[in-house]
Amino acid sequence: MIEVKNLNLSFGQGNQHNQVLFDVNLAVRNGEIFGLVGESGSGKTTVLKCLAGLFNHWQGELCIDGQPLAHRIDRARCRQVQMVFQDPYGSLHPRHTVETILEEPLLIHRIEQRDRRINALLEKVGLGPQFRRRYPHQLSGGQRQRVAIARALILEPRVLLLDEPTSALDVSVQAEILNLLAELQQQDNLTYLMVTHDLGVIAHLCHRVAVMQYGRILETLETAELTRSMEKTAYTTMLVDASRQYSRDLAVRSERMG
Repeated sequence: MIEVKNLNLSFGQGNQHNQVLFDVNLAVRNGEIFGLVGESGSGKTTVLKCLAGLFNHWQGELCIDGQPLAHRIDRARCRQVQMVFQDPYGSLHPRHTVETILEEPLLIHRIEQRDRRINALLEKVGLGPQFRRRYPHQLSGGQRQRVAIARALILEPRVLLLDEPTSALDVSVQAEILNLLAELQQQDNLTYLMVTHDLGVIAHLCHRVAVMQYGRILETLETAELTRSMEKTAYTTMLVDASRQYSRDLAVRSERMG
């Protein structure tokens, strides 16, 4: 469903030239949840932005469902691929109601039965028609992210690009959003490419994972291989060990607070 071949991206010229992606190669199957993991600055989100059309000066080849992507966004691409951003408050217009936020893509693409579609999708993401008149500041963090997911799904795309969709949320809400994403993927056979730094999220949701460092893919693993410590590179081992240590420290702190 998603093919990334020899993807390169640079910013600046001359002495300011900075290459951030180096021959990135990925292949995500139809209906698969694929994770991209690595430390901050490794290039994970940059790959998503190339696929979403937010960066258009990349070199290489990008394909969705066998169709090459151009260096500019068109309507057909928006119907196929949508992105859910890390910060749900920053990605929603503060002066637009939920209704306006969800209706705008339908108006742009001249899709009819807008009221029915909006109500049905709000129900689908666990909110409801009563949220139509609310503004983003009147919603909790989890509710805002549900609206952001609804906006991404309103055009019925086949691919969602997820940029750390739970990292800005409280721990108690993160599991709810992850479960919602899993349910939506199964209901509609969606394909996800998810960026995260949390290996727990990878283990919970993803089928396979690629590890990135300094703009390069180091290795690609089945999630089961990752959880069984079958990684091949020292960097991946470091990420796994750090994740386990973080989990133990968090558990100890939780016990002390309890």
